[in-house]
This record gives sequence, structure tokens and C-alpha cells, in this order.
Amino acid sequence: MLEEGTKAPDFTLQDENGNDTALSSFAGRRIVLYFYPKDNTPGCTKEACSMRDSIEDLASLDATVIGISPDSPASHQRFKEKHSLPFTLLSDPEHKVMEMYGAYGEKVLYGKKTIGVIRSTFIIGKDGTIEKVFKKVNTATHGEDVKKALEKL
Repeated sequence: MLEEGTKAPDFTLQDENGNDTALSSFAGRRIVLYFYPKDNTPGCTKEACSMRDSIEDLASLDATVIGISPDSPASHQRFKEKHSLPFTLLSDPEHKVMEMYGAYGEKVLYGKKTIGVIRSTFIIGKDGTIEKVFKKVNTATHGEDVKKALEKL
């Protein structure tokens, strides 16, 4: 997993509307880049709604939220509409970006080792450097946790 102080790798993925979206298109903005396993599952919905409920605070701290999962743009669009998510969701079906960031690989789920998306979040500074990494995420409070971290940066 990428560490704090390293340059965030650039990438281009499709958003929920099927448009190519590059990380570099957000240059000069602080980014909250979060990786999650699957749209409309209980934990991922809690996490997305936590981000949604904190979006005004995050925006006031000059942060733009972007979520990434392996789901299709169409799935992302349904997820956004169902839960009124006011941020971009990107599709990484081949896990290329997840692997670049260390957000895909071996993990322990219910006591068993599996391969999959590692729920994690990266706060990327305006200069493109990773300022904070969340390797463990509390899905219910993640938006507030990110806000507190941003306030300290």
C-alpha cells in the first residue's frame, strides 16, 4: 500500500456516466480517494452514505471525494441515484488502479484469507502527494474520520 509522503500515481478510469476521468484533472485540489469493494452492499453503502453526510464539511475543507470500486459505470450510476451520492464514482473492473495504490490483494475476511479490494482511503494534497492513508476504515463513521484528519492537515 502506498505510504504518506509519496506521489499519488495518476490514472484514468470511467466515471458513473462512462466518461474517462483522470486523477490529474483534479490537480490543485485536495482529493479524498476511497476504495471500496462493491456498490449496494451493507458496509459499502454505510461508507458512501457517511461520506455523503459529511460532504459539506469536506468541501469546506477544500476536499473533493472520489470513490473507486470494480463495479461498472451503470452500477455506479444506480448506486449514486439510490443513495443521493454527490461525488464521483470510478470503475476499476481490472483492479489496475487498486493494485497501483495497494488497495487490492490478500486480506482476511471473516477469518479466511481472500483476494479482493482492501477498503482504504488516501487523502491526496493539492501538490499530488499522499498526505494521509486510512488502512482500516470504520464504514459508519468514515466521513467524520476523514473530516477530522483533514482538519489536522
